Amino acid sequence: MNGTTDVNTTSPDTTTRGSSSPSAIETHTAHNVAPTTASIGARLDRLPATRTVWLLVAVIATGGWFEFYDLFFTAYVGPGLVKSGIYSTTTASFFGFSGLGAFVAASFAGLFIGTLVFSSLADRMGRKTVFTFSLLWYSIATIIMACQSSAGSLNLWRLIAGIGIGVELVTIDTYVSELVPKRLRGRAFSLLHAVTFAAVPCAAFFAWCLVPNKPFGVDGWRWVVWIGALGAIVVWFIRRSVPESPRWLAQQGRFDEAERALSNLEARVEKEYGRPLPAPEFTAAAPAQTEARFSEVWAPPYRRRTIMMMVFNAFQSIGFYGFASWVPTLLIAKGVTITQSLLYSFVIAISNPIGPILAIRVADKFERKTMIMLSALGIGVFGSLFATQTSAAALMTLGVLITTCSALLSVGYHAYQSELFPTRIRARAVGLVYSMSRISAMFSGFMIAFSLRHFGVPGVFGLIGVAMVIVIGSIGLFGPRTNGLNLDEVSN
Repeated sequence: MNGTTDVNTTSPDTTTRGSSSPSAIETHTAHNVAPTTASIGARLDRLPATRTVWLLVAVIATGGWFEFYDLFFTAYVGPGLVKSGIYSTTTASFFGFSGLGAFVAASFAGLFIGTLVFSSLADRMGRKTVFTFSLLWYSIATIIMACQSSAGSLNLWRLIAGIGIGVELVTIDTYVSELVPKRLRGRAFSLLHAVTFAAVPCAAFFAWCLVPNKPFGVDGWRWVVWIGALGAIVVWFIRRSVPESPRWLAQQGRFDEAERALSNLEARVEKEYGRPLPAPEFTAAAPAQTEARFSEVWAPPYRRRTIMMMVFNAFQSIGFYGFASWVPTLLIAKGVTITQSLLYSFVIAISNPIGPILAIRVADKFERKTMIMLSALGIGVFGSLFATQTSAAALMTLGVLITTCSALLSVGYHAYQSELFPTRIRARAVGLVYSMSRISAMFSGFMIAFSLRHFGVPGVFGLIGVAMVIVIGSIGLFGPRTNGLNLDEVSN
């Protein structure tokens, strides 16, 4: 039986919203009614916020920690790569592959390939399987990358590692959105980002300590990179602690496995809850769908959302990575020494988890699109002020504010884009729209380097400001609301 053709087989008492009769609870807890995609989703959405639910998010976020470490160390090893003579800060030509911009571009070229080409694997093979495989992929590629000594070989292995990171980013967003109840999605993504963004100050700290030095005669930037590859060691512990997504299993027609995974989760949650779980609130079943078709993203109602998120992602990455990937280099351009720039960058990086931690309390109270727009506005305003400052206190304060707004933007849009598409195509749809940020960030490396060379730091933040205006307009004018709605309601 295909999981997408069984959604209309629910009994009469499972097609009305808000059913709370004892018989409804008894039939689902006793498993006397065959599970369906609709009933699996309703049972997940009624789960209380117990320790087990938050622990699942935290464990998945542990895998994301290594991703973010790997993703963000680009900024902090940059001065070391230049100091070692492998790269130059800027190049005479726009597409100079011996410049630091090429290393940044290789990172995002890999991310683009991973998100666009391989993200569909999570829809075909399962969230848990791809989560594990991609974590191993980029860990091994990163180890090899740190052993290279030429710009060409570094760019190649950085691209290969980026493919694994790109797949992992999409898979984690999809995984979390499907495991947590609808009223907790905002807070779940806030916790996810609080854990993953904690990797950024760690990368900055290790870079501050190691990049200016040569421990055991080996360039410090190599040690910083190798530390991030430790994700390969913890991956097997992570995979034992998380179940496959019951929503995905049901969508594949694997209802027995979905039932076992969900029943185990319900039993743990109910034990911690201390009383019977609330009754599921059933909504009208989704239309029958015989197979997952990628072409759906270009048909109503998803076409408008796809275009909106592609435009959004193309420009948000310029603001997000335009600062995050260039912090030490921008500080050096303002006259700060390498050692001081890494110290300032470490102080700024400490603020990365602040935004997500603040969002845990409010993420499900404010509409997702509103948080995205306000965060983008903050990046534009504080970035413009950053470009005009010279004192250490002002630079670090504004850097912290930009970083906090960037983290809030990330929390908002990662949750948002994973809510907009149905389970059967969620990973590949998110991969498609998210891939625009990867290709944009790839070219933004060259754009930032070009702006920095010809217009200085003010030119860099002028570019970022224009990008944030487009971000606000795309989401504000065309984005639907998603807070408090179950995934089927948002999809339909």
